[in-house]
Amino acid sequence: MLSTTEPSHERVRKFLIEQRELAYSYAEIGQSKAGTPCGYDVDHNRFHVGQGAADFQAACLALSQWKMFPKGWTKIMPNTAPLREGIVVAMLARVFGLWWLNACRIVYEIDENGERRRFGFAYGTLPGHVECGEERFSIEQLEDGSVWYDIRAFSRPRHWLVRCAKPIARRLQRRFVRESQLAIQAAVRAARKK
Repeated sequence: MLSTTEPSHERVRKFLIEQRELAYSYAEIGQSKAGTPCGYDVDHNRFHVGQGAADFQAACLALSQWKMFPKGWTKIMPNTAPLREGIVVAMLARVFGLWWLNACRIVYEIDENGERRRFGFAYGTLPGHVECGEERFSIEQLEDGSVWYDIRAFSRPRHWLVRCAKPIARRLQRRFVRESQLAIQAAVRAARKK
């Protein structure tokens, strides 16, 4: 959904109800775990965000509170949605003065406590999204104690306007990744000061 004004909470609620029972808008469900489906732009970005158990916990908390979405031009609604398979959320993006309302469903969760600790989730697009594909967000702590924020996505334009402006859409995706990294790093730094 495209709008010149930010959608009201009521409009977002109705939108999510409409989208909740719909199928994913792509066939390669779950392939953000490791696969590289054909016909999509694939992005994989990994950033060092800290060291040790406290930084890992802070980064995981930030992820579970959806803080990886850059303020000012993106937001998740409801922002209290739990990271559980099947949960549907709206991702709002404000670009060039327009609000884009997009629907996503959590495809799978990650919670591993082996030699490599990992926490996160992936969500996939529903028909009410301008793109189609899947995006995985995860926090990892390696054996050396280093903490990493990892974003893996495959996508392609679905809405005609995004297809026509694909270079701009790709630039916005890169901006999202940069600002998402900064948001997680800021959350880790803030937790250290407490």
